[in-house]
Amino acid sequence: MPTFNVPAAIVTGAGASGELASHARRLGGRRVLLVTDAFMVSSGAAQPFVDQLTAAGLPTAVFDGVQPDPSVQNVEAGLAALRAAEADLVVSLGGGSPLDCAKAIAILATNGGSVRDYMGYEKIPLPGRPHIAIPTTAGTGSEVTRACVITDTERDEKMLLMSVQCVPSVALVDYELTMSMPPALTAAVGVDTLTHAIEAYVSRKANALTDPIALSCVALCAKHLRRAFHDGTHQAAREGMALAACQGGMAFGNASVALVHGMSRPIGALFHVPHGISNAMLLPTVTRFSLSGAVARYATIARTFRAATDGHSDQAAAEALVDALESLNAELGIPRLRDHRLMDATRFEHSLEKMAADALASGSPGNNPRVPHAEEIVALYREAW
Repeated sequence: MPTFNVPAAIVTGAGASGELASHARRLGGRRVLLVTDAFMVSSGAAQPFVDQLTAAGLPTAVFDGVQPDPSVQNVEAGLAALRAAEADLVVSLGGGSPLDCAKAIAILATNGGSVRDYMGYEKIPLPGRPHIAIPTTAGTGSEVTRACVITDTERDEKMLLMSVQCVPSVALVDYELTMSMPPALTAAVGVDTLTHAIEAYVSRKANALTDPIALSCVALCAKHLRRAFHDGTHQAAREGMALAACQGGMAFGNASVALVHGMSRPIGALFHVPHGISNAMLLPTVTRFSLSGAVARYATIARTFRAATDGHSDQAAAEALVDALESLNAELGIPRLRDHRLMDATRFEHSLEKMAADALASGSPGNNPRVPHAEEIVALYREAW
């Protein structure tokens, strides 16, 4: 049966992050671990949150050892920091990497063991430490999802932990924290948001609760993504994309992602391409492949995204969506796989069978409206190249 899991409290709008201390106290926190990355600390962006918590009588330790695509080692170091600080509440600040790392730290603090023990769906028995998530990018939606992705560097594999126990206790979605994002990051996380909405809507696990949220996310992306990219100071566009990211997370967190994400994770694990970029590079190719499995749903997305009108047949509208996605990538400067600086043609070709196998093993391709076999995934990688 469909279920819908989101944080118990989601606060949105300008200044939402100013409510951190009050929610920390409400959750019974006494000592806090703030999980973030080195840039957030060196830039001074993390200090106001430390000050806010400290002023409220909540001693706060900072763990800034989160790298892009957080690793098992990052989680283990963060867990050690939590224990050293005797923290009973976790706060995450940053993009999807600090938020996911914090989820894993909170889970291991109560469940023990290794991240590897909980890879897969609903394998985490106990709730983690209370967790307040504060996103600073409008993209991953991790602040509201039960998904947690941690890289196993020994096996070049991104491990997906999907469990209700990963859902943060509180999400503070403050668009003012996203105003300083540069255009390239705005583009990457923005198309990531759109991908979440599209995959949630066409997923075999889509349902009556997730459908309207997914389509609202698509509509917000249509209205605000280009403006946020071209004018990062536009407050309405930034607010719209922060809300879109949150809605995209709510949608895919409950309907699951599909083939784009399944194929994207191996690219991140092997080549360390940021998640949002790898999703964006794959989205047009995978959408074209998938159309025949859900023509009417892709047509609805196309009309919501303003790529087609009611005057188009469903087939024409669905095909127009692929064209619109390709045009969007071009406008936002999203490269093809072969043009990304981290991609190597020889290694890519030699890794195709492993990437296809890892994509299928993640389970996400099984949610796709058209479920591929390994040879088709290899062909799609080559087409996207």
